[in-house]
Amino acid sequence: MRDDVVLSIDNLTFAYNKNKPIFQDFNLELKKGEVVCIVGESGKGKSTLFELICKNLKPIKGEIKTEKLSCIYQDPYSSFHPSFTILNQIEDVINDKKYLYENINIFIKELSLNKQLLEKKPHELSGGQLQRCSILRSLLMKPKLLLVDEATSALDNVIALEVMKLLIKHLDKCAILLITHDMSLAKWCADKIIDLNRLYDGK
Repeated sequence: MRDDVVLSIDNLTFAYNKNKPIFQDFNLELKKGEVVCIVGESGKGKSTLFELICKNLKPIKGEIKTEKLSCIYQDPYSSFHPSFTILNQIEDVINDKKYLYENINIFIKELSLNKQLLEKKPHELSGGQLQRCSILRSLLMKPKLLLVDEATSALDNVIALEVMKLLIKHLDKCAILLITHDMSLAKWCADKIIDLNRLYDGK
């Protein structure tokens, strides 16, 4: 891949049912600084595409290349271990400890988090608080590609907007691939919108 490309999908074909492919000869290129939104009804392949990019599923045909990525999922409780504190789980995945300790307080403030929450276990936080901790962890991982799956759906509108603005501030370092049902959000932030409803219908 070229230096500015963080995601390259070439002629991707994938199907759970071989007679009904979800993706057929699908192509996508994402460069640093870009936001691409994936929209579509449930069952159209939005989450499947993320699983393919994360190498959790194997395509029938085609190739997917990525730079370093991190994910922010809709359900934050599924992405944290229940037995350890939030801070422990952030420290475990951050290789650059200097960057972590220099920047964590900045991100905490921008995400409207109380630092004391990081000493708690996931079940002691609300869904909105835990989602912001998930976003905090992903940003501290310094990804080149940030996969965002309905990450603001558990947040109130004001905080959701501030979080999206924070993610966009990092486009000088990465690109964002965003799954959303919110077309107005997609139109507000995206350089490109891929409508999987149209992909399915062959339009």
